[in-house]
Amino acid sequence: MANNLMQLDPFNEIANFLPLRNFEDLLRDLRVRPVFGNFEAEPLIKMDVSETDQSYTVKAELPGVKKEDVKVAIEGNQVTISAEAKHETEKKDGESVVRRERYFGVQSRSFTLAHEIDDSKSTAKYSDGVLELSLPKRSGNSGRKLLPIG
Repeated sequence: MANNLMQLDPFNEIANFLPLRNFEDLLRDLRVRPVFGNFEAEPLIKMDVSETDQSYTVKAELPGVKKEDVKVAIEGNQVTISAEAKHETEKKDGESVVRRERYFGVQSRSFTLAHEIDDSKSTAKYSDGVLELSLPKRSGNSGRKLLPIG
C-alpha cells in the first residue's frame, strides 16, 4: 500500500500557473456541481497543425460529427472550422438520464496562419472523426471560399 502513496504539494499548481485546474473536482467534492452543471464550457476542437515550405496540414478531432455537418472556410490566411453534433432523442420507457457528458451543438474554431492560403488548391478529408486539411501556401490575396469535404 505504501507504494501507492503520492506526495502532496499544495503549491505545485500555483507554481505551474494552474491554480484552477482542479476547480471542477473541488465543486464535485463539495456537492456544488449540480448548481453549475448548465454552465459547462463547450469543448474545443482539438487540432494539430504542421508546416512545410509549400503547405500546411491541419488534423482536427471532430468525434460524433457527420461529414455533411462539417464546414471549413478559408479567407486569406484565416481558417474557420465549424461542426454540428446533433442530439439523438431516443427515450425508452422507464429510463431517465443519470449523467450526460457528450456534447451536442455547434463548435467552431478559427485560426490565423503565417502565410496566405491558396484556396483553389486546398483540400479537406473527413474520416473516423478526424478532419484533415491540406492548405497550400500562396503569395497573393484571395477571397473567402468554403471547402467541400471529401
